[in-house]
Amino acid sequence: MNLTLLDSEQPQFPPSEQALTEPNGLLAVGGNLEVETLVAAYRQGIFPWYSDGDPLLWWCPDPRTVLFPNQFYASKSLIKLYRQQRYQVTFNQAFPEVIKHCQTVPRKEDGTWIDQQMHAAYCSLHQAGHAHSVEVWDRETLVGGLYGVAVGGAFCGESMFSLVSNASKLAALSLVRELEGLCLIDCQIPNPHLSTLGAVDISRKEFLQLLEKYGNQRLKWPS
Repeated sequence: MNLTLLDSEQPQFPPSEQALTEPNGLLAVGGNLEVETLVAAYRQGIFPWYSDGDPLLWWCPDPRTVLFPNQFYASKSLIKLYRQQRYQVTFNQAFPEVIKHCQTVPRKEDGTWIDQQMHAAYCSLHQAGHAHSVEVWDRETLVGGLYGVAVGGAFCGESMFSLVSNASKLAALSLVRELEGLCLIDCQIPNPHLSTLGAVDISRKEFLQLLEKYGNQRLKWPS
């Protein structure tokens, strides 16, 4: 199956099922990161992921890693941290700062897939009301958080970071417990960190069916 080349001005995504098996989920190349393009992609279960200097690459892997809110696993220490309220958790209060930390925080793997173009694109998506963040604060210092894109009752997680132990897990737990209407968290691809929280793999077909099922629902973000 051939890889689809997207028009840079008016990209039209092919059916998600046409994604390659090797590399797993690669669907298309090119297009742009305009708000309308990103919204159309996420509604079809497609997300951009590429290295700095590479062309835009669009993916829809099979299987798909997801986290069901009612299956979220929180350790005793994480629940204790949540109840202690040692850190303050907010929603949509520092989106640019969260994505910046996700872009620059040291990781085990080299480099980052969040370049300046991606940073600007998701900030625009946030301003348009589609992308959201959860922030964890130690007084006035941002120490953890995550961000992603809302698609109906689903939250498509993009990245998370921690500057102190368990900060990103605290953000995830707060998302599950405090975000009204949350039906599904899309984790995209397997990750050992997310597996400890209860993330599982489902088929792409099942994921797309769930995305369609929850597409008309709405998330109510805490003020």
